[in-house]
Amino acid sequence: MAKGGGNRSRLLLVLLLVSSLFLITLDLRGVNLASGIRGTVASVFSPVEKLFSNLFSPIGNFAGDLRNLGQSNEKIDDLTKEIDQLKSKEILDEDTIGQLSQLRNVLDLAARGNYKVVAAKVINRGSSATFKETITIDVGGSSGISKNMTVISDGGLVGVVKSVSSSSSTVLLMSDPTFKIGVRIAGTQSIGVLSGQGGNTYLLQLLDATGEIKVGDKLVARGSEGGRPFVPGVPVGSVIEVQSNASSITQNADVEASANLNRIGIVAVVVSPPKSDPRDSLIPKPNPTVTVYVTPTPTPSPSN
Repeated sequence: MAKGGGNRSRLLLVLLLVSSLFLITLDLRGVNLASGIRGTVASVFSPVEKLFSNLFSPIGNFAGDLRNLGQSNEKIDDLTKEIDQLKSKEILDEDTIGQLSQLRNVLDLAARGNYKVVAAKVINRGSSATFKETITIDVGGSSGISKNMTVISDGGLVGVVKSVSSSSSTVLLMSDPTFKIGVRIAGTQSIGVLSGQGGNTYLLQLLDATGEIKVGDKLVARGSEGGRPFVPGVPVGSVIEVQSNASSITQNADVEASANLNRIGIVAVVVSPPKSDPRDSLIPKPNPTVTVYVTPTPTPSPSN
């Protein structure tokens, strides 16, 4: 009986959290229906809500502050702490924790790039009549989404919006063979074109005849006029192999994407480009190398 009671309590906790996350999504989209649903949820769960208010009140407070994504650094830190607290209480499963972590990180990337974004959940993967590599997200025209908007994840570029309905959008992934984007090599600023190849690697063609590609070079989006279809500064990928071909007019290289397209569950659509180009500021900084000095222990001389 004690075990069954514990399972029921955990189920109530999960239901409360799902309700809170649902209201956060409605708040993000500006849906007026949220107030009515919020009242219904509150009346149904009020006894349990009082008991666990200290646990879930931070999530409710965070919902109201997501509107100012450009100034969300403090709330990202708060969300990080909340995730750690929920982990310690073993309330959330790994999938939910992963999605919350992706939300935190994509908001952090958007804040650092001064992108105005709308967060979204991936609800479907698959091909369409025209494109092979696509995802469907749960935001559309009613949330201010339109065609040719950049889509990012916590790692960097994901793709571009290709079609929009009232409540959902289809995103062409950067892995699609029809996908192309102008990029810059961070540091040298040499320019090139990155193309999808239908898999996990991408082709970089350098357009700068005087430039040079090296393994480890980081690529960022050059950006399009007006920020469509691509906003500037988004991390795109890293060079993993330089192709040596003396007969080729251009320098080519194989690239690994910054974003892991196989694991994305939460993305953000950039609805407004930054006022100034972030340049290379969004490239992840490498962890500093720690040098450890070991002082050898003197070997004691044998006693006579």
